[in-house]
Amino acid sequence: MQKAAAEQKLLKLSIAVTIGVASVGVLFGLLSGSMSIVFDGVFSAIDAAMSVLALLVSRLVSRVADNRRFQFGYWHIEPMVLAFNGGTLMLLCFYAFLNASGSFLDGGRRLDFDWAMAYAAAVGVVAFGMFFYARHRNRQIGSDFVRLDVQSWLMSAAITSALLLAFAVAWTLEGTRYAHLTPYADPLILAVLSLFLVFVPVHTVRRALTEILLITPPELDARVRQVMDEMVVRHGFNTYSSYVAKVGRAQFIEIHVAVPAQTPIDSVGKADAIRREIAEAIGGEGPNRWLTIDFTAAPRWL
Repeated sequence: MQKAAAEQKLLKLSIAVTIGVASVGVLFGLLSGSMSIVFDGVFSAIDAAMSVLALLVSRLVSRVADNRRFQFGYWHIEPMVLAFNGGTLMLLCFYAFLNASGSFLDGGRRLDFDWAMAYAAAVGVVAFGMFFYARHRNRQIGSDFVRLDVQSWLMSAAITSALLLAFAVAWTLEGTRYAHLTPYADPLILAVLSLFLVFVPVHTVRRALTEILLITPPELDARVRQVMDEMVVRHGFNTYSSYVAKVGRAQFIEIHVAVPAQTPIDSVGKADAIRREIAEAIGGEGPNRWLTIDFTAAPRWL
């Protein structure tokens, strides 16, 4: 519960700062005539909306499950939101690239570099500050939502840093024989950024889709099989079957053990003792783990 509260508090701070950055971005983008700054502001606005959604889901998954409608809890909603969040950011980058390409072909656009550089410098400091702070806090929290938020702040910091560099270079070209190139600075940097940033959420989207599709996590599967192989030898079991899945922050582990017909497991107490032994060997016990272990003398039930 403490980690959930810390996660929600950090997301609230991120939302507040992101809304401020988005508002400033749109305003300065219009004042300077820079579509790349407007893109940065819109990117931040969408990111704020996604953070609000992540906060709502974070509160939901920390609640006690509805025993009638959601008997396995709300864990499945978490990867769905992560996939939607990352997919939205990827689509935004694709749209920005198309916009930049069209502007470049139309001859670029003139900018007010004073407004543009002031914005890039100020927002860059804020974005880097939030990135390092959120990353440091998430080392204790271990939240996928905060991890995605940290990535978003890194993306924002990269955008504004690149903008500041590009605007500074273009500003130095004014009054020189290369002044005719300055209108292309804004669409060129926007195109480069959108191509680079579109790959940042890919890992999050791919991981979320593996959880939505219930693809077995290799590390957890290997751990369970290693433990059960040892248990088969130690207790003289015939064989076993295991099924594992990870959905959001929840782990689902199901183990079926085939025991000899004349098994020494002749009481519930002995069966529970073996279950406890297996659970401790697997590790990671907590409110987010669902572990089912049953014993049968009929292999057809495996």
